[in-house]
Amino acid sequence: MTAQELRSALQTTPFRPFTLRMADGRSFAVRHPDFLLVGPNGRTVFVFSPSGEEFSILDMLLMTEIEFGREGPPSGTAAATGQV
Repeated sequence: MTAQELRSALQTTPFRPFTLRMADGRSFAVRHPDFLLVGPNGRTVFVFSPSGEEFSILDMLLMTEIEFGREGPPSGTAAATGQV
């Protein structure tokens, strides 16, 4: 996945919530564009939890998929349990 693909998903109008899938099997729900930030180098990504109080720092090179059309990751994943 590239930074441009991720930025494109964030800029879709109207915004469509999506789930980021990682190479290690973790999932991160992005329900609003304000909850994701792509760093200036295009490699580091910050994903905030729905509460906005917690965040994960992810490596773009370890992202495998952007999945549209679901409300969020299945239960039991990091984002769904609030352990983002």
